[in-house]
Amino acid sequence: MLPATGNLGDLTDRSLDQDKPALIDASDFDNPITLSHGALDQRANAVARALVARGYARGDRIAILAANSADYLVTYFGTMRAGMISVPVNWRFPPETVAYILDDCDAKIVFVDETRRDAVPEGLPIVQFGDDFESFLDPGPFDIVACDQDEVAMFLYTSGSTGRPKGVPLTHYGHLWVIEMRSKGGDIAPHRLLVAAPLYHMNALAIAKAALLGHATIVLLPQFTTEGYVKAIERFQCTWLTSVPTMMALVTKETALVAGTDVSSVKIVRMGSAPATQRLFDDIRKAFQGASISYGYGTTEAGPVCFGAHPDGLPTPDLSIGYPVPEVRMRLVDGDNLDADQGELQMDCPAKTPGYHKLPEKTAEVMTADGYYKTGDILRRDADGFHYFVDRVDDMFVCNGENVFPVEVEKLLESHPAIKQACVVPVEDEVRGAMPVAFVVAADGMALDTDAVKQHALAGGPAYQHPRHVWLLDDLPLASTNKLDRKTLAADATKRLAG
Repeated sequence: MLPATGNLGDLTDRSLDQDKPALIDASDFDNPITLSHGALDQRANAVARALVARGYARGDRIAILAANSADYLVTYFGTMRAGMISVPVNWRFPPETVAYILDDCDAKIVFVDETRRDAVPEGLPIVQFGDDFESFLDPGPFDIVACDQDEVAMFLYTSGSTGRPKGVPLTHYGHLWVIEMRSKGGDIAPHRLLVAAPLYHMNALAIAKAALLGHATIVLLPQFTTEGYVKAIERFQCTWLTSVPTMMALVTKETALVAGTDVSSVKIVRMGSAPATQRLFDDIRKAFQGASISYGYGTTEAGPVCFGAHPDGLPTPDLSIGYPVPEVRMRLVDGDNLDADQGELQMDCPAKTPGYHKLPEKTAEVMTADGYYKTGDILRRDADGFHYFVDRVDDMFVCNGENVFPVEVEKLLESHPAIKQACVVPVEDEVRGAMPVAFVVAADGMALDTDAVKQHALAGGPAYQHPRHVWLLDDLPLASTNKLDRKTLAADATKRLAG
């Protein structure tokens, strides 16, 4: 049941069992901390009371710079309960970018863990999780602030791959709508959801909020590691895995680890926020036998609710992100064609941001006159109305006058039985404009020849998109959101060819 206050921080259903575990914080894997729904509720109130008692006002920005933890989520919810704006900050950004974000959002105070304490610029008040945080808390009842429909609950900052990160204000109403839409998918209460994606990202935050409102249990890891993730499944009997596809690719690559661990508790594997391949779906089915796999799509600017089940009951194909939900306006735009079968997704829904913080020109670039947000994602629609992710507009490049979509080439490469993962990036070329090159990871125990990779690409697709150079890696690097770090690999490719 959604809160009568209209406050995104007020998600505890107090009519249900308050002693049920809401959160298992596995920061210390051998000595996890368990918070019941009642205890989480009380600690969130204690944060809200403490902020108000120290003179912070409605609308003030309260930043969090820390790894995942119970205190992180408590602070996130408590800030919003007080009518203040929560600002989770990507701690993997360099210090100068962290400083920029804290200045840009006009942060009044920063909650940090010990590791990140020195990243906060001098002059900003801080509260360090641990003893300092316990002293800060002000336990007791709190009248949760009732919020207006257009009131901002949080800022999330984009990854900044094409410049400085942009602040994305998101409203209480919009993200309560997200949770309401997700609750239509069935009863989540019996599940234990494993969350290892960073809480400064939409993926993990949206899942955590849905789990809390649904009276489920969150198993929270401080950050993703393959071994820690797999071991947590057995240790905490997780039933629902949340991830981005690159995380699942790393998990399924470790076949011996998975085979030697009891993962029979897993009933659902949910992926989102990045492209997936058929190879990955097949590997997940082998690793987590009998589990259902769902593959979602979303954006920071417009939320994670866009696609769902087919209205006629047709099964969703593996690589499809689903059928458009009726509550979301969307269209695929290709030039002047506003109803294309393949084009940039433009969408409008209650979760859409009112506009970038302090960036009216950037806002104007991505918002159409008739109220749609330009996602920058190229999607394809099949005859049944199912949609598929093709690539990012920004990632597409031109080779010999032809558009190359890296994700399409990666899917082709990963259809080779000896290739586990692939990443295709462009390098500058005086004749072609840009030239595709690839980094690949061999499947477990398989030998891989780089020339065979090129021949596989030539046999399965047009010549212009085949990678002219191929390099083998043990693992592909991840960016701060656990997606493939294309920027680093592109720089690596340029350096290799120059050397």
